[in-house]
Amino acid sequence: MDAVSMSDMMAQIGQAARTAAAELAFASAERKHAALIGAAEAVWQDRAAIIAANAKDMEFGAAKGLSPAMLDRLMLDEVRIRGIVDSLRAVAEQRDPVGEVMAEWDRPTGLHIQRVRTPLGVVGVIYESRPNVTADAGALCLKAGNAVILRGGSESFHSSTAIHACMVKGCLQAGLPATSIQLVPTRDREMVAQMLRAVEYIDVIVPRGGKGLVGLVLREARVPVFAHLEGICHVYADGDADLEKARAVVLNAKTRRTGICGAAECLLIDRAFWDKHGAVLVEDLLAAGVEVRGAAEVALVPGVVEAAPEDFGHEFLDMIIAAKIVDGVDGAIAHIRAYGSNHTEAILTENDAVAARFFQRLDSAILMRNASTQFADGGEFGMGGEIGIATGKMHARGPVGAEQLTSFKYLVTGDGTCRA
Repeated sequence: MDAVSMSDMMAQIGQAARTAAAELAFASAERKHAALIGAAEAVWQDRAAIIAANAKDMEFGAAKGLSPAMLDRLMLDEVRIRGIVDSLRAVAEQRDPVGEVMAEWDRPTGLHIQRVRTPLGVVGVIYESRPNVTADAGALCLKAGNAVILRGGSESFHSSTAIHACMVKGCLQAGLPATSIQLVPTRDREMVAQMLRAVEYIDVIVPRGGKGLVGLVLREARVPVFAHLEGICHVYADGDADLEKARAVVLNAKTRRTGICGAAECLLIDRAFWDKHGAVLVEDLLAAGVEVRGAAEVALVPGVVEAAPEDFGHEFLDMIIAAKIVDGVDGAIAHIRAYGSNHTEAILTENDAVAARFFQRLDSAILMRNASTQFADGGEFGMGGEIGIATGKMHARGPVGAEQLTSFKYLVTGDGTCRA
């Protein structure tokens, strides 16, 4: 399609989303709940067709040369489809945020003022390989009373189309507009550019993907953006860390799933921990098949590759991790400030004062103690799912769930009240 055709498609989709958003803004909690339960049932009933569609995407991705980690993000099987179903049900059962009174107060003038949650309107989501985003983003936007325009990656085109059809079934069964959740029906990259410029139709853009995609969106978007550029997550093993807890958390943070934004990309080891326990954390990683790129003393461990300067502050999204010895918690904080991306950092320690210092002096969206960075996920935070992790400081930060997809308005009540 040419740019004119893409522009026409954007206008058609955008206007349909605006119309749907106007109805969703006052849709009852019961209808939204019914839509999501219906979508969950449709996904499970159609799981064979979704897996068959995913097989086409896996073949396309392999031919395109996607890495094993990216192919893992793309792959759907019955277990992962069950996860999609569970996530849809979890979002459905959450409290409806729309209409919640956030604050209220009376003024000496006699005015009563309420600040009340209200939908954003139309959300545009641009994402890459993970087809489950189709369900997560659609569900969370719907729960918050928003219409959503989804533009999945070319790799996940068939999977996303099959899942989207289930989301539409749920909406129609509940009496909500079919256009509440729309999927861009083309792989043409021009449609991304059209969405980024569609200020008359889209209220906010959420990109989910790698540095290339998110960087493009942040550079080119005229629509406001919720985003994180990279997930350069650090794990710091303090001198007062419990050894067995540290070993378990470090391995999980790096190896559970290497292709997600919450995967650990850098291990920082307190010199006191190193003096006490040696290279055990590094050796565990090597034994698990991780390529460790170490600086200074870490590089002397057999099997470790000497780190290049650019290995720190790098998002590998693979079985690779950078590692370095630091002098105490302040050394870890200084390193994270220099190389982090304000996504997620974890400290492993039994020392309350050290943990408090780490939490107080770092400003990443998510800070953890004695827990794997792989928990940086809206579902694990009890949000049912997430539309992404926002690392900016305006409006939404951390996992973006249904509540973060709302704005607010003021309702002011008087009694013939006039201003002097």
